[in-house]
This record gives sequence, structure tokens and C-alpha cells, in this order.
Amino acid sequence: MKNKIISVGAHPDDVEIGMGGTIAKYINEGWSAKLVHLTKAELSSNGTVEERETESRNACEILGAEPPISLSYADRGLMQKREEIISDLVQIIRREQPEILFAPFYIDRHPDHGHCSELVKEAYFSSGIQKYGYGKAYRPSALYFYQINGMGTPDFAVDISTSVDKKYKALECFSSQFQQSKDSIKTPLNESYLEDLKSRDRLTGKEAGVSFAEGFKSESLLLHNF
Repeated sequence: MKNKIISVGAHPDDVEIGMGGTIAKYINEGWSAKLVHLTKAELSSNGTVEERETESRNACEILGAEPPISLSYADRGLMQKREEIISDLVQIIRREQPEILFAPFYIDRHPDHGHCSELVKEAYFSSGIQKYGYGKAYRPSALYFYQINGMGTPDFAVDISTSVDKKYKALECFSSQFQQSKDSIKTPLNESYLEDLKSRDRLTGKEAGVSFAEGFKSESLLLHNF
């Protein structure tokens, strides 16, 4: 479908961290977006599966995205179900027919993020092979990678100056992850993570000549016509 985005993450909140502002921006411009989580993040230090599912739905509602899809594979066990996950992702791609597909950047301190990136890349390729699986072949026009952790140099950036507030309002839905309570375990996520993330968005924006931006990587050469 033209003007549709599918963004895949290993866990609820991955997509919102990396490209929540981009999703909100393009939805405001008439695109539709669907988020896909490979796991329910059941091994998270804080928050229950039920809490995280509610947080994810609320975040999608704020961004204007469709209700998220959870494939419910095992947290930290993605590569044990490699072929099943690729097949599931191919069916989602063929059914939803997004114009653009997004995955986490493959270099990340969390192994699940890198594994998710690899699986989405495989599904992106296989979805265009008619004899793979069942259903009519369809491959999105582009696959891009959003950044979760780290400060790698992006290949391009999206101006989110008008949607940055909506991004961080959506991220605030994940209170189990980003807020400390008397019962919570200290993690990198609840120790100034959102402040650091916003600084990254601000720095990326400054380098691009705008107030806030999100950076993306591309494996294919991007053509720009002046």
C-alpha cells in the first residue's frame, strides 16, 4: 500500500525510541503506520508483559499508529526460531504491503536488536520471491534502519521538529521502563535515558540544520536529484 510504513522491533518501545517522531510526522502527513514486535519483552528487568502490552497500545494511539502486532517469540531466543520469524514477517509484508519497511540498525549493544535487524532484512528479500512461502510476492520499495542505542553516523535524517513532543509523550507511556519506583530495578533505561535520547535527537537535528531529527541507515545508495 502506498504511503504505509511498517516498523519492526524486537521489543515494545524499540520503534518509538528510534523513530517515534518520524512515525508521528508521516502519519500527520497522511501516511499510515503499523508497529510489529517480535517478542513481548518478558525478560525485561521491570514491568510485566501485560503492562508492556498496554503501554505499547497507548503509545501507538498517541503517535496515531494502528494497534501493534506482537509475534510473541521468546525474548533472547529469536535466532532459535529464525525461519518461523522470517516466514511470519513475510506474510505481514505481503498482507500489509507497506511502501517502506524499517528495522533496528544492526550494530547495537543489545543482541536482540541486531538479530531483529537481520531477520527483517531476510524477510524483506524473501517477500519478493514468488516461490517463497505462499501468497503473492511483494517487496517494499525501501528498507531503512533506525537507531536505538549509540550515536552512529546516519546516512540520512528526518526532521521531527514538529513531532518531537508527540514522540516523547508516547515514550512516557512506557513508565515501567523509563521511570524509577521504590520497587523497580535500576537499568540504563530509567537512569536519564530519555534525556540522553532527546539530546541525540537535538544533536542530529543541529547537524541537519533543524531543531530535532532522527537518523537512519540505508544499505543501498540513496539517489538525490538537485
